Amino acid sequence: MDTLELIKKSREGDTAARDLVVAENVGLVWSIVRRFANRGHEMEDLFQVGSIGLIKAIDKFDSSYDVKFSTYAVPMITGEIKRFLRDDGMIKVSRSLKEAAVKIRVEREKFGSIYGREPTVEELKEKLKLSKEEILMALEIGSEVESLYKTIYQGDSSPIYLIDKLAETDDESEKLIDKLALREIINSLSEKEKEIIRLRYFKDRTQTDIARELGISQVQVSRMEKRILKIMRERMGA
Repeated sequence: MDTLELIKKSREGDTAARDLVVAENVGLVWSIVRRFANRGHEMEDLFQVGSIGLIKAIDKFDSSYDVKFSTYAVPMITGEIKRFLRDDGMIKVSRSLKEAAVKIRVEREKFGSIYGREPTVEELKEKLKLSKEEILMALEIGSEVESLYKTIYQGDSSPIYLIDKLAETDDESEKLIDKLALREIINSLSEKEKEIIRLRYFKDRTQTDIARELGISQVQVSRMEKRILKIMRERMGA
């Protein structure tokens, strides 16, 4: 059975199919995890977090994107690891609690994708063999991370979150990873889609100009641009 068929079955609730897709892409997750070596985290922890991105990719992948699943999954896995590293750096906790938080994060993602709801503390306790106290403390870490995204200013433009003020220093490696992920997405587009992006965002051309140059209607350009941007947002984990 090919990957697309397995993903279809997975989204219909077939857990065996989901596990098989995950197993087939273990090497892909590890290849991305290695990019983040020497960041002060165990590689196994980063692998578990990357697996969350893989699961999200399985749940969101649409065959109409006309790209390989692995190409779609790379930015999703990368984005999940980047968020973990960024959020984890904001809160200092014990090693054991960090490990518990990672396990719970992975299990909640798996459980939610299968059953469509959050697992209870008792269900987490049974599955992960952790004490109720460990689970509650690890969940508290999660709530602290979420509070970092509290809106502190909302004007006419995009909102400013608390985390934006706490992490304003530039990180060149993060920028490089973003560029690599974006390049990977653009390379997966058709030649016409690449040309639309080039003319629209690098040459600052209007949709009408692009339509005239490509010999299509302005409406077609608009639809294609919206579709491309939707794909980019989803695959960058935005």
